[in-house]
Formats: sequence, structure tokens, C-alpha cells
Amino acid sequence: MEGRMPAMRKLLGILGFFCLWITAQAQMKIPPETVQQWASVFSVQLRESTTKYSGSLLLQKKLKDVESIIKIVELNGNDLVKDYSDEIERMLGSKMKSVKRLAESAEDADLYHEFNASLMFDYYNSMLINTVDEDGNNVELGGEFALEENEHFNNMPVNTLQSDIQIPTNVYNKDPNILNAIYNSEALNDVFILNFQKDPTLTWQYFGSSTGFFRIYPGIKWTPDSNGVAAFDCRNRNWYIQAATSPKDIIIMVDISGSMKGLKMTIAKHTINTILDTLGENDFVNVIAYTDYVRYVEPCFKGTLVQADLDNREHFKMLVEELHVKGEAKIKNAMKESFKILNEARVNGQGSMCNQAIMLITDGAMEDFESVFEEFNWPDRRVRVFTYLIGREMTFAQNTKWIACNNKGYYTHISTLADVQENVMEYLHVLSRPMVINHDHDIIWTEAYMDTVLPNTKELFTTKAQSLLLMTSVAMPVFSKKKETLSHGILLGVVGSDVPLLEVMKLAPRYMLGAHGYAFLITNNGYILAHPDLRPLYKDGKKLKPKPNYNSVDLSEVEWEDTEEKLRTAMVRGETGSSSLNIRASVDKGKRPLFLVNEYFYTNIDETPFSFGMVLTRGPGQLMFMGNVSVEEGLHDLTSPDLSIASEWTYCETDIDPGHRKYSQLQAAIRYLLGKEPDLECDEVLLQQTLFDAVVTAPLEAYWNALMLNDRVEPGLETAFLGTRAGLMRIVRYAGVETRVAKRFLTPVDKDNLYTIDHFPLWYRLAVENTPGSFYYYPVNDKGVKYIIATTAVTVSSEGKTAIAGAIGLQLSLDWLEKRFWAIAKQPSDTDCSTVEGVCPLSCESADLNCFLVDNNGFILLSKERNEVGRFFGEVDGSVMASLIKMGMYKKVSLFDYQAMCKNSHHHASSARPLLSPFYVIGALIKWFFSNALMFLLDFNLCGLWHSDYFVDAKAGYHTSHKQKKVDALQPCDTAYPGFMYDSSVREANSLIKCGRCQKMFVVQQIPDSNLVLVVTQADCDCSRQYGPILLEPKEIKYNATVKCNRMKSQKVRRRPESCHAYHPKENAKECGGASAISLSLSLFSAALLVSSLLHRWT
Repeated sequence: MEGRMPAMRKLLGILGFFCLWITAQAQMKIPPETVQQWASVFSVQLRESTTKYSGSLLLQKKLKDVESIIKIVELNGNDLVKDYSDEIERMLGSKMKSVKRLAESAEDADLYHEFNASLMFDYYNSMLINTVDEDGNNVELGGEFALEENEHFNNMPVNTLQSDIQIPTNVYNKDPNILNAIYNSEALNDVFILNFQKDPTLTWQYFGSSTGFFRIYPGIKWTPDSNGVAAFDCRNRNWYIQAATSPKDIIIMVDISGSMKGLKMTIAKHTINTILDTLGENDFVNVIAYTDYVRYVEPCFKGTLVQADLDNREHFKMLVEELHVKGEAKIKNAMKESFKILNEARVNGQGSMCNQAIMLITDGAMEDFESVFEEFNWPDRRVRVFTYLIGREMTFAQNTKWIACNNKGYYTHISTLADVQENVMEYLHVLSRPMVINHDHDIIWTEAYMDTVLPNTKELFTTKAQSLLLMTSVAMPVFSKKKETLSHGILLGVVGSDVPLLEVMKLAPRYMLGAHGYAFLITNNGYILAHPDLRPLYKDGKKLKPKPNYNSVDLSEVEWEDTEEKLRTAMVRGETGSSSLNIRASVDKGKRPLFLVNEYFYTNIDETPFSFGMVLTRGPGQLMFMGNVSVEEGLHDLTSPDLSIASEWTYCETDIDPGHRKYSQLQAAIRYLLGKEPDLECDEVLLQQTLFDAVVTAPLEAYWNALMLNDRVEPGLETAFLGTRAGLMRIVRYAGVETRVAKRFLTPVDKDNLYTIDHFPLWYRLAVENTPGSFYYYPVNDKGVKYIIATTAVTVSSEGKTAIAGAIGLQLSLDWLEKRFWAIAKQPSDTDCSTVEGVCPLSCESADLNCFLVDNNGFILLSKERNEVGRFFGEVDGSVMASLIKMGMYKKVSLFDYQAMCKNSHHHASSARPLLSPFYVIGALIKWFFSNALMFLLDFNLCGLWHSDYFVDAKAGYHTSHKQKKVDALQPCDTAYPGFMYDSSVREANSLIKCGRCQKMFVVQQIPDSNLVLVVTQADCDCSRQYGPILLEPKEIKYNATVKCNRMKSQKVRRRPESCHAYHPKENAKECGGASAISLSLSLFSAALLVSSLLHRWT
């Protein structure tokens, strides 16, 4: 028995080796010549069908016929950028004139008005209009207010004959100051209407009063939030704050000693956040916490000021939430540190180089500070000091007030959360004094923002180009002209108007820029106002939401190939010029890389902080052909039922005259050409080109119809289409809507495949980067509906120049492609295999083979498994893809996204105490309830009933803080991701992949006259253990602490605002605030202390 065992093992070893050898021999025999033959036959059939049913050869012939009567021009980018910037200047100039008229009217109305403390005056309160009581009578300050849907205002119900008033819930709507100011502002009604008549492109016009009310035109019905509260306060808005003050450097000093525990610390944190909300991208800030030592809330920012952009403000807010109280307050060292930072910034030309202020937030100042002020701030008092006394204790009020009054600041006492907003806003009025006294009416323009206050905004998220949802505001301060109060520098408020960036960017017509060209706007800080690659929204579950940093995206984060930031620097400095860059662009949601040479042209927009840039793609993008036909001939073809034009482009301006708003662009163009609407302002060049395109493409309509009548169009050939540079499209549906797979294709909801305000259709952009006449095929996965698009460019030549005239294509179903391919990719059983070395007959339907059609970016068009169509081939078979990359057939292209959103990789320390036990939870809730109830009773007085937002703030704050920790899983980040491009010089490849116990053979063959390759692999050798999938998933770029810190505090080149108002000799600095009289019940106060003490011990 023992002798037999080695012999048996030897025999089994030989058998195993023999089996492996046979397997290896089988793997070696996918004949490349068979695969090549399949590719050739399939290429011919594919080309015949797409050419015939698209009509591409006919269109190319028609274009050839007109070459003698067309002219090809090379676009001059320098001339275009000047023309477009001049148009933008004129448009924005018109908005500035409107705002000036409003400011003059508001100031005159105040000048001739005597304050009347007993004024009784009814006005339209936007929250109460058209509201009736139980008896059916109009409520007070309500009344009937006619509202009508208006297309110019996003179909909102508005009243274009009247403005109305919005007042925040925490402001008493019958306060004498409010009533007098509202009465004054009635004079604005006529100016609002006059402005709108002079410039019908104006949108919202408004006046934000320093007393808190907001007058808006046209009048609307204001909808409160879910708590029934009008939380909107115009004085918090960026346009108000920027117009009211010059740029500023702010150091926020917060006391975190032991005496600040509990409600005091909550109020202090809310105060810091409110101050941060008053800052903008032209301001600079730092936050210092102090006890017996000085602590920077962000150690990275030690000793410096950082730009108060949205990123940094939110970062500070997060860190402030983590502050804990301890120790004894020593204010002197913190004050010295603050002065040193501000002094160094001023000496070194850093920061805003304008206003400087320290915000001291404390519950009491006991030390002697005179020596600090003598050393750092007196006698010039360049740094203002604002003090916020937190809590009910008034022992140190005089000290705290003395600090503010002796440093040209302002003192306020904040005892409840409800007091924070009003008290913080006081510092803005103090900073505005020099400007007001000097009567410098600086016009300001805000950074881009998304107005989510008005209704219908959410609906726009899904219907407009993301980057063009944004708007900017133009605003101007309104001052009191009364001589008796001149030295007080009284700011009455701010007037302004919104300018949708969509309207601005329409002034750079899409057709002139070409398939890959675009226009963009940036601010003096280098942040983007409008750019087709700006993505301000992200998807949170099923909802689209604005990104936290959507309006502080730097140009260098979108034009990331500008590594030396030469383009950015020149534009920020307001220069006029041009430059070129080799760039890696991408289309189809970033999946398909393109190598382009972009020519950039740029200039500044006078009297604004903006710079305008424009891109033309070198090559065909810079050439444009011009044709000429008679209006009669063109009109006949322009009215064809299969023809449409780009609905988002401006062929004729329909928004100027309200009577024209009912027309679509095609209707307006036809009426203008017929002479029925001679007053319409139309783009003559675009209309002439559209007419010419209509005539040249007209034979396609007859051709497509003849195919449907005379040929039996194969099922699966669903839609033929064409598009031209002028935005003209023709479509024929070979298949009815019932049988059509791609039901959404080229319908109004299919934005990717239509001409929009910020891009040409995807099929057009892909076609122009491919060889004209050769079809480009790619898969589409539209919410689970899969189909194929074939597209090719058509050209026109004249005098040695060739320009892209348009693109034409065919949409196919997967069934049609599979039917054709599987019929070709198999050898019949009676095939002569005598001369073939390898598996014969060979068939893709065999279980031994996997066959794929893959496009030039590595995406699968055809596979045995339908669920693999549209996926990246490397995900499905990493081993073969890795081999193709190694062999140079596919090349990896590194792409970057600096606007990404990533899941939190770590939890930030939270200010919330861990829930140690059920008793803690109960105790915390009881403590919260009693403290709020007692604080309300302490606050209670007959004049303070309207401060009902105290509860709302607490409730909202409580819910949002807890909700946020649950839901807020995504945060802004930078990512890198790969794309792949096929090297067409490598026509074929075959190789063996060693995968453990088996060897996998594959053959790859280019399909001629296309962007496709045929991949045939052996199915019975699994290499997934040795080769993982190759994914296109973006990976977060992780920065170490040093790099992250340097990135956060780095100061890019920026252009400071031209004006600064930090000082005026006539300023009356004696008005520096004061404590309001406080009377409270001793019994209530004692009860509050007792309950608080007991609960503190319990928890």
C-alpha cells in the first residue's frame, strides 16, 4: 500500500499538469483575425445604418453646395471681449442709476419730514395683506392688495403698482420710529415704478431701513417660516452691511472664564456668530478666547487676520461651538494681543487697510486698561472698541462702557438671546458715521448669492443652469441730510436692486463662443460670480441644496490648469489682456476628458469690482461661417414643424416690453422677421445665421420623411437629429412614443442634450472633438433607461479655412445594436476551420467568451449583461483594463474637483455634553425649560410683548443643532479622479493575463470609422483576486495639518475696494451706547438663582 501512494501522487500530478496544459492551450486560441473580421463587418453595417438614417452625407453635400456663397471669419477675442464688457457696463450702469434715484428720493423725504411721536399710519404689511379675521374683515395693516402672477418675477404673484412692507417678528410694527420711517419711505413707490418703466429688465427693488423694516417692489405676500415667524431682517443681508460700512478688520475677544458658564456662554456664542454674519469677503477677522491666558480659537491663525469669506466664517463658528468655560478672566493680555495683530496688519499693508475694531464680549471688566490704550490706541484711536456686556449682572457696566466710549466704539448690554441681533447691529451704524457725515454715496456690488428668501426659488434649482441661479445686488446707503444731526452721522438705511447673473451672461451670446467656449465673471477677490463650471448646489438625499461655500469658489479652483495663477492675478487686478492654456476639460458629468487649448480674453467692468472673461477654443471654435439668404426664403423653412431654436438663448429680447413676454424665442423671431413686431430688439447676426441654417438643413426634413414612407425603418432606430452653431435643431421621430425606449431624449427636460444658456448639447460637443464624417458612439443611462447615441460633425470650407457647421446624429436602442452585433460576432457551425489556429468556430454567444463594445473613454455600449452597459469597463474587468492601460491602448488622465462634497471622515468635538444617563437628559430639559420660562418672566414688560422670537430662536436653535449633527454628513472638500482616453494609433492588442491557476486571454480590435473597440475575453478564468476593479470614483485629497493651515490663511492676490471711510473729524463719538433701565422682581430673580443652582448640582 505504502509503495502505491507515491506512484498515485505522481500520476495525479501528471494529470493535473496535463489539464492545465490543455486549458492553457484553449486560452491561447482566440484567433485575432476572426475578431478583426467581426470588427470590420460590424463597422460597415454600423456606418451604413447611422449614415443612412441620420442623413449625414446629405447634409454634408448641401453644405458643400453653398461653399461658394458663404464666408468664414476668424473670431477676434479682443474685440468680442470689449464689445461684451461694454454691453455689461451699460446694463449694470442702468441698475446703478435706478438705485441713485431711490437714494435721492429717500433722503429728500426724510429731510422735509418732522418726527411725529403720535403718528398713526396704516401701511401694507406683506405678512398681513389679503388676510381676514373670523368675521371676514381685513386684519389691521392688511387690506386688499391685488396680486397677479408675473413671468418677469419667476411667475410669482406680485403687485407692480405698489410696494409693501416686511417687518421681522422681533420688531414692533407700530413703534413710532418704524411708523415715521415707513411714512417717509412711501415716497419711494413712485420712483420704484418710474425705474421699472425706464428699465423693464429691473427685478426686485427695495429699501432696507436701519429701524428694521424692508420695503420691497413689486409688492408680494410674505410667507413666514414653519414656526409662523418672519425671521428675515434686511439689516443682516450682505448688501445692507456692505453699503452701510467700509471694509473692516475685526478681532473678536470672548471671555471664557468660569463666570461665563450656562446661558451667558450660549449668548456669547450667539453674539460671536452674529458678528461673523455681518462680515463679507472684503473684511478680515480673527477670534480670541481668553481666561488667565490668551487662546486663539484656531491656533493656525495665531497672530494674523484671515479673510472673512464664507469658508473661514463657518470654520470659526464650528470652533466657537467647542469653547468651554474655565479659569479667571485676565483681559489685559488679550487686549494687547488684539492691538498687536491689528497694528501689524496696518503696518504691513495687510487686511482691509480701512476700519479696525475690537469686539469685546464679556460679563464684566475689572482690570485697569488705561495703560493698554495709552500704549496702543491713544491719542489717534485708530482702533474702535465695541463692548458687549453679557448677562443680567450690571456691576461692571460702567467699566465696560468706559472702554467703548474712550475708543470711539459703542457699548451694549445683552441679557437674552433675543437681544443679540439688535445690539450687534449697532456697531455697523457707528462704523458708517464717517461715510454718512461726508455724504459719500458709494455704490457697492455684492458677491454672488442665492436668494432663498423669496418663494419659487427651489423650483428654479431644477430648471436653470446651476451657476446662473445666482444673483448679485447693487446697493447704496441713504443718509440723513438734516444739519442739526450731521455730526451724529445718521444712517437711514440702504436702497438696492437684485441683478440675476443669468441676465448679465446673456450679453455674451452663446453662439459666438462655440461648442467649448464660455464667458465668466469674477469679483475683486477672485471669487466666481458666474462660470459654467461653478456648481453651487449639491444633492442631499433627494433634495438639492446650496453648498456651504458656494459663493467663495475661487477662479483658481475652477480654472485649475492656471497653476501659476497668471490669469487669475491679471483679472483680479482689473487688467485687459489675453492668454492661452492647455487644459484638461471634461464633459458628460466629468466622465469624458478632453484636451483643449483655451484662448482667454479678459477685461474689467468699469464702476464695479468685477472682471469679465471669455474663452474661445483654439481650432474650429475660433472659426465661424456666415451665410446669407433672403428673409422670405428663410422664413418658409423656419416654420417647419420639425425645427426648433434654443429657447434659453436670446434671438430677440422679449423681456423689455411686457406684451412680448408671451412669445417664445421662435415666435418672437418669426414675428420680427414678418414685420409684425418691429419694436423687438433682435440679434441680427444670429437671426441671419438661423435663417441660413434653416434653408441649408431643410432638405433633411424631406429626406427623413421619405425614409419613413418608402423604407421600413428597423425597430430600434428611434430618432434622427441635427443641430447648428446658431442653436437651430431639427428632429424626426422614427418610432412612436409608445414603442420608443428613449422617451425623454430631446424633450424639454433633457437639458444635457439641448442648447442651454451655458452649454451646447452633449452630442454636439462630443462630435466637434471627433473626426468630421466619422461617427462617435456613446451609451446613455437616463435613470435606468439605456440607449445609444451616434453623432458626427459636419463642416464647411472656404478659402482654405474649414469651420464646424453643426452636428448630426441618430439615437439607437440597445436591442437594435445587440441584434446586429450578435448576428455578426459568431461563426456558423460549417465554417472552414482548416486554416484557423485557435477556437473555431468562434462565437460571442458562447459561454466560454465575454464580448464587449467599449468606447474611447472606456464605457461599455454592449455586453451580454445589460446591467453592465454604461458602466466603466475597468469596473467590470479590472484585469483586462489594467493590461490595456499598461500596453498604452488607454491612457489615464488625472482630473480634479475643488468643489466636491465629501462625507465627514471624523467627528468634530461638540459643545454638547455626552448623554451620560437618563437623569442628565431629564435634568437638562427641565433646566432648559425653567431657565427659558424664568428669563421670559424677567424680560416681560408691556412694551416687550413683540419679542416673541426669544422662544422661536431657542426652539429653532435647539432643533437645528441636533438635526444638523444627524443630517449634515457632507462637507466641502477637494477630490482627484481618473478619466481614460483611447490612443487610436494602437489598433489592436492581444495578450495573456496570468491569474493564479489560470491564464486569461483577450483580444482587442479597433472598429474602423468609429470611436469603439471590440474586446473579446475568455470567460472561464476569474482574475478578480489578482486584479481588483479600476474605479472612476473620486478620492478626497487629504492635506496634513501644516498644508491645511497654510491653505486656510494664505492670502491670494486681491483688489481692495477703492473707497474707505474710517475717520471724520466732525464725528460725534460721545454717543457710545448705554444700559437701558432694568427693573426686575426680587422674588423671581431669587427663584431663578435657586432653580438654576439646584439643577446645576443635579446635572
